Amino acid sequence: MSDTVKDATKQTANEMLIRAILVGGPSSLPEMHRIQSVSAQKDKIKVVHQGGYEHFERRGCGGDSGPEEIHFHWTMRTKVAE
Repeated sequence: MSDTVKDATKQTANEMLIRAILVGGPSSLPEMHRIQSVSAQKDKIKVVHQGGYEHFERRGCGGDSGPEEIHFHWTMRTKVAE
């Protein structure tokens, strides 16, 4: 399992998912982890990466592809509590 994992809540079958594009943050965050499916209600995404958490927040209503694609911009990094 990769050390980069989306911190997500469990999704229900009838919950609408959107395509989240993670923008910014460390260049060491793999491109394959920068595109995720998340709940349409989600405003923040926390990604485990290299002993810490990368935090991304939703900006705007949709990307160039429409409302199903939302950009989440990097806001900060925090360390994993021991």
